[in-house]
Amino acid sequence: MTVTTSASSGAPRPARTRIGTAGVAVGLAMALVLALHIFGGSSSDGSASVPVSVSIDLSRPGARIPRAFLGLSFELSSLSQIARYANSGDFATMLRSLGGGVLRFGGASADTRVAWTDRLTPRPPWASRVLDVGDLRRLRKLATRSDWRVLLTIGLAHYDPRTAAREAAAAKATLGPWLAGIEIGNEPDSYARHNLRAAPWTAAQYNAEVSTYRRAIALLAPGIPLAGPGVSGSAAFKRWGPAEAAAQRPALLTGHHYPLGCRTSPPPTIARLLSQPIRRAEDASLRRYMSVSRAGAIPLRLDETNSVSCGGKAGISDTFASALWAVDYIARAMVAGVAGINFQGNPANCRGYTPVCAPSPQQLARGALRAQPEWYALLLSKELIGDRPVRVIASPSPANVDVIALLSDQGNLHLVIVDDDPPTAKHATVKLHVGRRFGAARILSLTAPSPAASAGVRLGGRALESDGRWRAPARLERRPNRAGVITLDVSPGSAMLVTVASARVPPIGAPGPATG
Repeated sequence: MTVTTSASSGAPRPARTRIGTAGVAVGLAMALVLALHIFGGSSSDGSASVPVSVSIDLSRPGARIPRAFLGLSFELSSLSQIARYANSGDFATMLRSLGGGVLRFGGASADTRVAWTDRLTPRPPWASRVLDVGDLRRLRKLATRSDWRVLLTIGLAHYDPRTAAREAAAAKATLGPWLAGIEIGNEPDSYARHNLRAAPWTAAQYNAEVSTYRRAIALLAPGIPLAGPGVSGSAAFKRWGPAEAAAQRPALLTGHHYPLGCRTSPPPTIARLLSQPIRRAEDASLRRYMSVSRAGAIPLRLDETNSVSCGGKAGISDTFASALWAVDYIARAMVAGVAGINFQGNPANCRGYTPVCAPSPQQLARGALRAQPEWYALLLSKELIGDRPVRVIASPSPANVDVIALLSDQGNLHLVIVDDDPPTAKHATVKLHVGRRFGAARILSLTAPSPAASAGVRLGGRALESDGRWRAPARLERRPNRAGVITLDVSPGSAMLVTVASARVPPIGAPGPATG
C-alpha cells in the first residue's frame, strides 16, 4: 500500500505504512495523511470482493481549495475561434456549469505561430495566425458570460519587447478585471531543443529577457500580474522555478504535467496511465513543484496538463480512462496544495486529449461543442471547491483504489474514490469509519461501459444536455451510517464522489479521528 502524507506545511510525502486489522499503526510523527493509494491486482483468496477499510481524521485540515482552481488550457492559435463562442454555441453554458475558473491560452503556438497586430504592428513573416484587439473584445464577452478569467501567454521566442508591451497593454485595457495574468513564453526550458535559442540556453538568460519584457510592459501597462515560468515539467521546474521566484517574484508560478510521453518506450497505454508507477511518479512531481512554491511563498498553478503529450493518443486520451486519471490527479493536486489546474485541449480534435471538442468543422465554427470524458471529471471535481483536505488512514488491500477526503465549511465530508482496476477485477468493498458524528452518505457515481470506452460516460447516471448543462439527479443513491461505518460497493473502472452529511457539526480542527 502506498500512503501519501503531508507534513504540517502541507507538502505531500510518500511513505510505506503497514496497518494491522487490530489497530492503526501510523508512525508519521508531525505528518498529515491527506490521500491514500492502494495498488495491486484482484484478491487471490476467492472472495466476492476486495476489502478496503478507511478511517478519517478531521483534526488538522489542509488549506481551502481556491474558487478558481479548475481551468482549461488552449493553444493561443485557438483564441480567435474560442472567443467567437461568446456569441454562439454552448461553451459559455458549459463553463458556467463548472463555476468560476481560468481559461489559459498558450502552448507552442504562442511562441511559433501567433503574432500580435495593431495599427503600429504589422504581421511578421513568421506568423501563420494573428491576434488583435477585436479578438480580445470577444474574449472579454466570453469571460463575462461565463465568469471565467483569462491567463494569456505572450510569445518570447521571437524576441520583441515593444510589441509584447503593446499586446499586454491591449489585454489589460480590453479584458480589465478578467485578465488573471500574463505568461511570457511557453516552456522556455525547451527553446534550445526546438531551435528557438542557441544552446546553451539557461534560466538566467531567460530571466534577463523576461526582465526586459516586464520593463517594457510596465511603461505602457503597469500592474499586470506575471505568471511563469510555464516550464515543461517538474524536473525543469526544480531548475527554473527558483530563479523565476527570486528574479521575478511573479504573482503565480506555473508549470506543466503529462504523465505519459507520446514517444516513450514502452508506449503509452490505458494500463500504464492508471498504474501504480505513474501515481508514484506524479506524487514525486507534485512534491518537486510544491517545494519550490513553498520555499518562495508563491502559489503554483499547473496551467497545462493532460494524459499523453504531443496532443494525446487516440484510444487513451479520448476514453473514460482519461476521466478516471483526471479525477484522481485533480484531487491529489488539491491535497498537495496546488492553487489550480488547467486541462489542455484542442476543440478541433476529438481523438486527442481535450475536455471539449466539435466532431466536425461545421460544428466547430458554430460552437456546437460536446463533452469528452474528461469534462465529467471536472464536473465531479467542482463539488470539492472550497473544501479542505483531511487525513485518510487505510488498511492494506490488493485493490487498485484511491481514496481522498475533504471537509466542507458546512461540516460535510467529501470522499473521492477511484477504482482503477480493469473491468475483469473484483469489486471493492470500502468501509468508511466516519464515526457517529456523520449521517448517511449520498453517492454521485462516474461510470462508463469500460475504461476504454469513448462514449457512454455518465455522472449520476446522466449525460450533458444539448445546451451544455448537466443537471444532477433529484435523488442520489444513499448508504446508511451503521454504528459509525458506511459500507460502499465500488466497481472496477469507476469513480464516485461520496458526500457524508454532518449529523453534529464539529468545529474545524476538532481533535481525533472519526473512527466511531
